[in-house]
Amino acid sequence: MDTIGLPETRKEAVALGLPYYFTGQPCKHGHIAPRKTKGACLDCLHLEWVASQEKRKAYFESYNKSAAGLKAKQDYYERNKELVIARAVARPQEDKNRYKKQWKDTHPAHITADRKNRRRKHRDASPAWLTVEDKANMREMYRMAMQLTKTTGTPYVVDHIVPLRHPLVCGMHVPWNLQVMTREENLKKSNKMDF
Repeated sequence: MDTIGLPETRKEAVALGLPYYFTGQPCKHGHIAPRKTKGACLDCLHLEWVASQEKRKAYFESYNKSAAGLKAKQDYYERNKELVIARAVARPQEDKNRYKKQWKDTHPAHITADRKNRRRKHRDASPAWLTVEDKANMREMYRMAMQLTKTTGTPYVVDHIVPLRHPLVCGMHVPWNLQVMTREENLKKSNKMDF
């Protein structure tokens, strides 16, 4: 805070109706900073605020993991579902990407397990009678998706027309069940079928 023009005493600040004054002398904790007419020096108040925030952070971290905290969050979501979804959609993409990266960095075991599970699903959904030509066609589709991503700048992926993970059917990992599409289209499609 700029100290130029501030009164030198509390009495002057109160008389002028100003919220701060600056003596130029250290407070009892050794800070040379402006002081509030209704409180301590600003540096002392800032240190108190930081300590309070640390204490509150520890409290809320433990509360959010407790059964009561999880229930309160679920209740809030049920009451304000549209608002929560609207706020999530409105978040900037760079914030979403940063959060995803942070989550991946702090949960490497989940990422590894998901990757292994996906590979196992592909392996289990690949019939033994696939020919060398079929496998080459499948590799070509993945190459095509990578090439489209590089040339257009839009992420492309290979999608299973009949999903591998679906409550009613299980698609196969075969060339005629694959299609190249943008990642955005793929996320919208999820594991639904269009027919």
